[in-house]
Formats: sequence, C-alpha cells, structure tokens
Amino acid sequence: MDSTAALVETDRRHLIHPLHHARDHEHPVLVVEGRGEILIDAEGKQYIDGLSSLWNVNAGHGRKELADAAAGQMAKLSFASAYVGASNIPSIRLAEKLVKLAYPSTSGVYFTTAGAESNESAFKIARYYWKLRGKPDKVKIFSRVHAYHGLTIAAMSATGMAAYHKMFGPLVPNFLQVPAPYPYRWPGNDDPGIGAAEAFERAIVKEGPETVAAIIAEPVMGAGGVIVPPATYFPRLREICDRHGILLIADEVITGFGRTGRWFALGHWGVEPDLVSFAKGVTSAYLPLGGVLVSRNVHKVMLEAPADQKFMHAATYSGHPACCAVGVRNIEIIEQENLVDRAAVMGRRLLAGLESLLDLPVVGDVRGLGMMCGVELVESKKTRAPAIGLGGLVAREALSRGLIIRIRAGAAEPAIGDTICVAPPLMTPHETVDRLVDILRASIVAASR
Repeated sequence: MDSTAALVETDRRHLIHPLHHARDHEHPVLVVEGRGEILIDAEGKQYIDGLSSLWNVNAGHGRKELADAAAGQMAKLSFASAYVGASNIPSIRLAEKLVKLAYPSTSGVYFTTAGAESNESAFKIARYYWKLRGKPDKVKIFSRVHAYHGLTIAAMSATGMAAYHKMFGPLVPNFLQVPAPYPYRWPGNDDPGIGAAEAFERAIVKEGPETVAAIIAEPVMGAGGVIVPPATYFPRLREICDRHGILLIADEVITGFGRTGRWFALGHWGVEPDLVSFAKGVTSAYLPLGGVLVSRNVHKVMLEAPADQKFMHAATYSGHPACCAVGVRNIEIIEQENLVDRAAVMGRRLLAGLESLLDLPVVGDVRGLGMMCGVELVESKKTRAPAIGLGGLVAREALSRGLIIRIRAGAAEPAIGDTICVAPPLMTPHETVDRLVDILRASIVAASR
C-alpha cells in the first residue's frame, strides 16, 4: 500500500482540484474514513467535520443504510435512461416524496446531478416558461452580490463574487446583480429587509420588467458569509416578483433538507417560490444528485406545451436510479431520526455557543439559522473594519486542534471581512457542538495574537 507521502506526491502530479492552486496541496488532509460528524485522516487523526464537508453530509458519515441502498439498486439496475418514453422506479418514488415535502404549491421535479447544474436548469426553465407564455423577451436573471450559485458558465454569471469571474470572463449577458440585505444599510429606510428588496425593484424597473425572467436567491447565503436576511426581506421580494410578473427561484442547494431547521428554508418567512434548485443534502452527499422543483403554475404551462415547443433540456444522468434510491433512503432517515427538528434545536445551541465568542476583540458579528452559522472577523470592534487574512490563520489553528471549517475570505470581497462558516452534520451530538465552539475560541485567540 502506498504511504501517505507517496499518495500526496501522486496527487500533486496528477489531480486537479476544485479551486486549484498548487500551494494549497503541499500538506493536504488525506481523508480516509468518516463516522457521524467525525472525519479521520490517513494518519489516524480525527477531525470534527465543521462544514458537513461542503454543507452536504446532512445525515452524517458512515451511514450503512445509504451504502446498502446504493448497492441494492446497483445490483438490480445501476442505470437506465430517463429520456423520452422511459422511466425508473426510484426516480418516480423520489419525485413523489419531494413534491409532498416541499412547498404546498410544488408540483413537479426535474433531476440533475449537482447544484450548479440545478441552477443552470432553473434559468432555462424560467426562460422556457416565459417563451411558452408568449413573452420571449423575458430572459434576464437577477441575483445578488455575495451570492454563490455555482461555477458553470451561467451559474458563475449569477454568482456575485468577483474572485470566481476573474480568470473566466466574460460573463454570460443578461445576468445582473443587486446588493444583498447584509451588511448594507439602506438610506432613508430603517428596515434593511425592505430596503434591500426594493433595490431589486429599482433595478427591475430600470431594466424593464418585460425583459426580466427571474430572480434567484439563497434563503440564507452560504459561501457568501452565512448572511441571514431580515424577516421582511423575502415577503417583500415575493410581492415585487408578483407585481412585475417575475419568477422567484430559491437556491436551496445548501438550505434544503433540514439545514436551517425546516425541510426548505423560505418556510421560515411564509414565502413560496416558483422554482427551487436543490442538491447536496438530498442524498447527504452519498451520491451526486440535484434537481429543480417547479410550482403548479410553472408545471402546468410546461405540460401544456405544443409538440414543436417541447422541453429540449436534458442530461444523461437525470433521474439516475441509484442516486434516486439513495435520495429516497436518505429522506427516510431524516424523517425517522427527526433531523429537521433536531437541526432547529441544535442550531440554537450552536448559535448561542458561537455568540459567546463576541467577547473576543476580533469577532465582529455572529449570525446563523439552524445548523448554519457564520462568525465574522474584524480588525477592531470600534471601527468594524473587516479583518482580511485572519480567517486563514484561524482555519489552520482549528485544523491543528481537530476541527475543519471553511473561511469566506474577505480579501476577494472586502465589503465583508473574513467569515468562519460552520455547518456540522444535522445529527451532531451536543457534546461535539460544544467542543467545536471551544476549539474555535482557542483558534481565534491563537491566530489573533
């Protein structure tokens, strides 16, 4: 068997990683096993998985039930095309389950394999819908600064982080961005939720509502720094979309499947979207799967399309039987173990623990919803000037103490400082939640000396 050093050297020679830079892989963590909320590296060291790997291992690592679901389906039928005139039982069962779990207006689902593909599909569904409605000029997609919607070409164009655009431009035309509801303050309006939503309306009016197909928004911004909106934000945004005839796409790739303490997050504010992009937690990352949930209104228009205007969008692995079988079993586990309600309860414990870090001079803000929290670092509480570069030091200190976190780096988007993103698996025991907070405190103190 190859040594760890030999494997790392082979990695450096041949493997191109996401967000790749060679220096990042000089001393990588070589993960070989996962159990619950714990990851174990090739040397046997254990780490708390403080971000559910990439916000996605909702049910925790090492679930034999999910491995068995995949193996059982693969042994019977590993793959069959879901193209015209064909289907398979797991995709039918999962579609039925998702429609029942999602927003009351949900009617159908198109399956993908990942979040970016889900958003690409949602953009196409929005344009398709308006063309079927006789409004072919409604093609523009609005998103938000600091948003993350994926890195395929259209999804990247909706992503509101310039660092992801720099080496891959130009962006796709007809994608536009407005500010997010935090940390901005809106002159002349004491309610940042209303003010931020009305920024959308001003942009829509400027572009012309007859040209705008959809707005896409994460209920809670994830990679942008765990930005939780004011309670007034999404209700007003829904009103604006209705007033101007614009579809609302909820990007629930991170927030779906219990992450915020609800199956889907816009329910916190009593809002129903027209389209929902999802991925990650639908299988707890055991196999790649995503999709787009469509409302009854959108679905009806699609179903009534004439033959010469059929939905000419497809992907080889849409409705993949093994992936969908794992999705069905994963949802059963989430239901049986009451992980959605658990995420709400343990999320409050996690947030309260992280708020105790506000006594540290470099912690400027703590925010979160369910098992999804952010700790924003500042140079000083007096100036609230964002700390740039401190987050990387904190991450290294945390790793040395057995905690894996993710940093939203302020250097790329300096309007918000370095933010520690925390989102452990939904089944994480309270003892581990408390230990995570203790490790973060020690790491921040050590990094800020």
